[in-house]
Amino acid sequence: MKKSVVALLITLALIVLISPGIVGRLAEQSMQENLDWASTESREFVITSQGFDRGWFSSAGRHRIEFRDGDLQDAMLRLASADTVADLPTLIVNTRIDHGLIPVTSLSREQGSLKPGLGSAISTFSLELADGETIALPGTIYSTLSLAGELQSNFVLQADGFESEKVRIDWGATNILVTTNPTNGSIDVKGSIDSISIQSPREMLRFDKIELTIQQRMSPFGFAVGDLKFSWQAITEGTGADTTTIGPVTISSNLAVDDDRVNGHVTLELENAPFADFGTAAIVANIRLKNADGVAIANLKRALEKMSLDEDILTAFVSLDNDLRRLLAAGIELHIERLEVSLPQGSITSTFSFIVAETDLNGFTWTTPLLALDAKADLSLPVELVELAIDMNPQLNAAIGMGFLRKNGDFYVMEAAFRKGLLTVNGAPMPLPGLQSLAHATD
Repeated sequence: MKKSVVALLITLALIVLISPGIVGRLAEQSMQENLDWASTESREFVITSQGFDRGWFSSAGRHRIEFRDGDLQDAMLRLASADTVADLPTLIVNTRIDHGLIPVTSLSREQGSLKPGLGSAISTFSLELADGETIALPGTIYSTLSLAGELQSNFVLQADGFESEKVRIDWGATNILVTTNPTNGSIDVKGSIDSISIQSPREMLRFDKIELTIQQRMSPFGFAVGDLKFSWQAITEGTGADTTTIGPVTISSNLAVDDDRVNGHVTLELENAPFADFGTAAIVANIRLKNADGVAIANLKRALEKMSLDEDILTAFVSLDNDLRRLLAAGIELHIERLEVSLPQGSITSTFSFIVAETDLNGFTWTTPLLALDAKADLSLPVELVELAIDMNPQLNAAIGMGFLRKNGDFYVMEAAFRKGLLTVNGAPMPLPGLQSLAHATD
């Protein structure tokens, strides 16, 4: 019995005293894998290591995050009124890792834990300006690295604010949990920001209660699939009598792969959207993508990324054209299952359906998808809204006179269809001569 106790104590001592040095090397390798994966996925950023000082029980790392060529870099140049990339600030991340199968040294800091893994870390941030000045930034990331290499990072920011001569920025309590796994390319995010406001002497912009949930995995085609939900309680813009508030807003989406096809769904819910001369509106939209070619979508994604990074725009456009041809030739469906705009004058409701049948890619021309298109649209407009629009622009009467809008009780309706080059509106054919002759030639 005593031998068993002694053996157990020796084993625990080895785990606590010897494992940290071994695990420290594994933690360094795993951290680099996560950084390499993040750098590959985030094409707008360049993440570089400025050193990793590995100790026996704890280690320290320093990384730089800089903007890469692209739309985000261009936006930051305009926002900072900077002439070159060298004038943009750089984000510096300093990280301390307490490692060991049981990271005992982490107990000496906030949110330390004895949870087994490759490491427990704390990261802080600073901003390095073009002239070399460094400014400490608020917020802390608490991370744990599992034995399997999964990185879980919890960003915590206390409510605070910052004021300069030209602008004041305030933020509410923020808590964002991110879990990444470079082995399977998964990323899970769940977080909330109580509020963010930016105010200058003339303008004010405020977001209230932002929430984000992401559950995504890498698909065989090289792009992420899964669920995403983003919402905010309100967006307020302006000052005094010119203040406008929009919201709540919720956007959710799902993308999935079935063999070589991609299916997706997007839902938008928006309240208090301002419509000039008509009042505020509530908007609901449900959009569904069906049977899209996965390879074509992956190629389009790469072509668009290349277009934003590559100076050879002509080559990028040729690639984009070829990928669009493949996407349409493979067949695709887009359904707007519900689009409703509720105004004080009544609700506008509509549905749309676009189905492009599969065609031969070798004989593809840009008229091919039009001939393969089977489309339908239903639209309903309240009479009060149509009459108000006509009072503002009498030329809209032509839509009624030509039969595009037909009165049905308290609504004006339109039922349109397009098939084999023939357009019908409210049952009346409206031939498109060029397409019709081409359609007859291919029958």
